[in-house]
Amino acid sequence: MNDLPLNDWITTPLSPALLRGALELETTARGVLPHRLPARARAQVADGQLAMAESQPSGVRLAFRTRATAVELDTLPTKREYVGAPPRPDGVYDLVVDGRLFGQARVTGGNTLVVDMTAGTFESRTGAPGTVRFTDLPEGLKDVELWLPHDETTELLALRTDAPVVPVPDRGRRVWLHHGSSISHGSNAASPSTTWPALAASLGGVELVNLGLGGGALLDPFTARAMRDTPADLISVKIGINLVNADLMRLRAFTPAVHGFLDTLREGHPTTPLLVVSPILCPIHEDTPGPSVPDFCDLAAGRLRFRAAGDPAERAAGKLTLNVVREELARIVAQRAADDPHLHHLDGRDLYGEADAEELPLPDALHPDAAAHRRMGERFAGSVFAEGGAFFTAGKA
Repeated sequence: MNDLPLNDWITTPLSPALLRGALELETTARGVLPHRLPARARAQVADGQLAMAESQPSGVRLAFRTRATAVELDTLPTKREYVGAPPRPDGVYDLVVDGRLFGQARVTGGNTLVVDMTAGTFESRTGAPGTVRFTDLPEGLKDVELWLPHDETTELLALRTDAPVVPVPDRGRRVWLHHGSSISHGSNAASPSTTWPALAASLGGVELVNLGLGGGALLDPFTARAMRDTPADLISVKIGINLVNADLMRLRAFTPAVHGFLDTLREGHPTTPLLVVSPILCPIHEDTPGPSVPDFCDLAAGRLRFRAAGDPAERAAGKLTLNVVREELARIVAQRAADDPHLHHLDGRDLYGEADAEELPLPDALHPDAAAHRRMGERFAGSVFAEGGAFFTAGKA
């Protein structure tokens, strides 16, 4: 531990210039709160799940250049507690120095959001802030990224170092704006820099803005408008699993909703490479509609698993399954690509398919584990950022 006297620490204001991956920084009574949707979008959010998801800073990191060998960050996390389920581990902070993972730490305590999945209710309990501390960083000038926990709302209170910091200057990297479900958000990933989008961004040499929203990839117009108005060099949208497991719409509504979402993106990014990604393999919903519901026998045993509560026969009435979604997305992209040469399609089963499900089954029947996240990130980078891929540009890392 670096036991510097209090007056030897340098406190740096937590400004937007120091943060990557957030669309907005809200000033609070104690500090600042990163958001992944802007205020105008949050004002249209009608459910607690999406409000919780967008405030969890998946892909958000402090990025600064410094000679410091010690870093402290005071935060007030908000943890989740599910009624009837065992306690969740504290969120992980990843410290990356010059592109390499240097250390990990956790903050105990904080606020608690108690979620009752049977009643659909949320209860807030207040708690105390904590400090994450890293010491013995390499000597000399270096670029430091402190990735915030992808699955905990994290209010930032104070940043302290033993040497001055400045924002990392523009390195000429392209900005990749990605939207998806809890899988893109990072559910079951080991840490914030090892979610599949974060891994893919690192391998592809791009700056990630991750709008993976747990339970919130529902073709919401306010999300499309937020993406339309966000500067980006590359855009991807991963569509399908939330629409199925929420049992939100039928095929008749799905098709125009996809067109409308893509139309809105094109209003702000008319020629930006745009990749539509269909769902990865999820055996419970391949041919069975939603909704997804918790398996309460497993929940009581301390294991959260989901099952599909729909009836396969309901496909005839337009209920969505993953196979229906994949077929329709492929058709929509092929139709639009005739007039949009920068629009591309990727079958999600190329990231995680049948052989992967045999080797690395989804632990809760919906979300990939840490090993599968790594595999998906590597495959995405190896396909999409590589020569011939949707995001390949000659001379760009």
